[in-house]
Amino acid sequence: MSGFKWIGATLGWSFGGPIGAIIGLALGSLGDAFSKGDLKLGPGDGSYKGRGAKQNRRQQSTPNYRTRSQKRAQTHSGDFEVSLLILAAVVIKADGKQDQRELDFVRQQFNKMYGKERANRAYKLFKSVSHQQNISTRQVCVQIQRMMDHASRLQLLHFLFGIAKADEVVTEDELRQIYTISGYLGISSRDYESIKAMFYNARDNAYKILEIDKNASVDEIKKAYRKMAKKYHPDKVEHLGDEHKKGAEDKFKQVQKAYEQLQKEKRF
Repeated sequence: MSGFKWIGATLGWSFGGPIGAIIGLALGSLGDAFSKGDLKLGPGDGSYKGRGAKQNRRQQSTPNYRTRSQKRAQTHSGDFEVSLLILAAVVIKADGKQDQRELDFVRQQFNKMYGKERANRAYKLFKSVSHQQNISTRQVCVQIQRMMDHASRLQLLHFLFGIAKADEVVTEDELRQIYTISGYLGISSRDYESIKAMFYNARDNAYKILEIDKNASVDEIKKAYRKMAKKYHPDKVEHLGDEHKKGAEDKFKQVQKAYEQLQKEKRF
């Protein structure tokens, strides 16, 4: 597919709401196929409809994404991708600067997930998004929380920690931003601490990854391992496509590693 047409085929619920507005503006600034009218958001999507269309800067009083009482829509690969692009841009700017190592990490991850050609397009879109000044982190996260399944949201959080750690120093601003994002995404503090522990070296990390305290019994450790292995199993995000299963596999391996560490310590 030429230009950014590839993304249109994989977008579902993220066409609308604040995410649709941000991506529409980003694509418009790139002057690509989307902005030329090859791809259009439907009526009520409230953000972007091709060249010459004005950006709807006023949020609709009744957003077109689902209410809490409605069933979650299927999250497509494109929905996950644009959500990741926007939140990655937010985290990278959290400390007031864009470190090249963080930008390189994003690009490298895109290459691993999407292949060189698609990764180059995704990175261009990411750079365009990162130049936007008034992204509402809360509104974006609320849309994601309402529409995206829990396993996929955990995968987003895992990627964001990877970005922050890419320059080997996670600043307090970055940590505070990721914590805020996790709260807006409806991720529990225990899940947040579990994923955070995967990126740090500390004596109690194995317990945090398995979401148990240091006084846990052997039976409790085994039960926690089964629970976390199920929560982080790569099959949980297979609907996002093979390109996103690698990150899930990394989390799954961390759970296994934590369990094996406690097996040695407790000798069971």
